[in-house]
Amino acid sequence: MEMKAAPISVYAEMTPNPATMKFVANKLLVEEGKVLEFTDPSETTDSELAASIFNFPFVTNIFISSNFVTVTKNDIIEWEDVTMDLREYITDFLKSGKEIITSTAKYENDSAKDQSSNSSNSSILPANETEEKIFKILEDYVKPAVEQDGGAIEFKKFENGILTVILRGSCSGCPSSSVTLKNGILQLFKNMLPEVQDVVAEER
Repeated sequence: MEMKAAPISVYAEMTPNPATMKFVANKLLVEEGKVLEFTDPSETTDSELAASIFNFPFVTNIFISSNFVTVTKNDIIEWEDVTMDLREYITDFLKSGKEIITSTAKYENDSAKDQSSNSSNSSILPANETEEKIFKILEDYVKPAVEQDGGAIEFKKFENGILTVILRGSCSGCPSSSVTLKNGILQLFKNMLPEVQDVVAEER
């Protein structure tokens, strides 16, 4: 007996960033671990889905990872007025069978060709043992929590005890991101890797 594919469904989920809503599908939208971010309609040549979402005039940023899309809006409208329409729009797009991401898409975190197992999906490779430990902590403890909130975090550099990360998706521009960095991520590193004395964000 041939198994039928599960019908595509999408649900909306609030994020810590009040300007951003997370739309979660019951299917992978991009390869696990890959992320795409768009801040302008002119950037959407790699994603017909992103180009379509930008048809809504209130959309300012689109972030795609795993099985979800986070959409950031401006202040001209409230989420309660548009969430249902946007959820249905994304659902209809996925049901249409259109290409979500082009086969030639360039992801934000494409890996270097000669990546090590500890480098995960970051385009930057760890330069020493301390950075290898930082990568592992980010991968095992920080990234899953950040993705749950509709965002992504990437290693940028580690110099003079200061870890610089890049925030994407719902984390970018989020009013509570600085609190998360200092009270959450920094405290985690202080407990697990005291060499990290501070964590700062460099936004896209």
